[in-house]
Amino acid sequence: MPVFLLPIAFVVHSSFMQNIHHFSIVGTGAVGGFYGGLLQRAGFDVHFLLNRDYDHVKTAGLRIDSAWGNFNLPQVQAYDDPHKMPRCEVVIVALKTTANAALKDILSHLVQDNGVVLTLQNGLGSEEEIAEWVGAERVLGGLCFLCSNKIAPGHIHHLDYGLITLGEYRADGTAGGITPRIKKIAAQFQQAGIPIQTVEDLPLARWKKLVWNIPFNGLSVVRNVLTDQLMKNPETRLLCETLMQETARAAAACCRPIEPDFIVKMLRDTEKMKPYAPSMKLDFDRGNPMEIEAIYGNPLRVAESVGVPMPETRKLYEQLLAINPVV
Repeated sequence: MPVFLLPIAFVVHSSFMQNIHHFSIVGTGAVGGFYGGLLQRAGFDVHFLLNRDYDHVKTAGLRIDSAWGNFNLPQVQAYDDPHKMPRCEVVIVALKTTANAALKDILSHLVQDNGVVLTLQNGLGSEEEIAEWVGAERVLGGLCFLCSNKIAPGHIHHLDYGLITLGEYRADGTAGGITPRIKKIAAQFQQAGIPIQTVEDLPLARWKKLVWNIPFNGLSVVRNVLTDQLMKNPETRLLCETLMQETARAAAACCRPIEPDFIVKMLRDTEKMKPYAPSMKLDFDRGNPMEIEAIYGNPLRVAESVGVPMPETRKLYEQLLAINPVV
């Protein structure tokens, strides 16, 4: 009878599979506050790291106004210092990528020895950066198709959608497959009422998310409009489609091809969406730095390094750099 030796990464997965009770949320805003709130409501032990909202949330908890039903969490385990937090099996990173300078120190205090870091950050490059600090075998990626805003301290307004696409990170860019540990985490999220799908190919899923993010985030800022107005105006709708096609060509060269009807689906989904201000517009309107490098700079550099120009994307990137708030 042959003996099969498991790679080290899968030994880590096996020990991780035994138990998941404790979650840390790094960045309790529109994304982290919403998903973390749902996990706590379902009975999981959730620890929230906050910055400006700490005093309010520590005393008043979290309020979630949701298209799926409103709820309040009068008491949450809130912290303003990662050194005071317990180490958890799953650390969910929901910070803006513009705050990643602090992330290395934060993660060193939060992840259990057999734990994982699940990044829900936008754009390209998040998994690679986190892998440098915690090891590639401990990194998962999640992509949120979510319309949610933080409208006041500790107050999240969820407008629509909420699907998380979950996948394994691999340092060599290959598809990581659907492993036991992402099935386990997916089951926990589903128990909390969070819709989730697991994917074999996380890098391709990242590029597919950029197909939407590249046109709608940037154009909502430079045109000062919401998603519905971008879709109703024939000129901006065509520009959105052009940007999507550029992104799909880059994906085919840098990763794997995107199915031809995906762009049509994204346009149709956006037409059905309630009028929405993407996260980049909200950041700009509030005078906060925008996630320009993660959503535009990193994909552009990767595409151009393999000889694929993205002229309209580069034009939008340069427009955004010129008006990016400096805090």
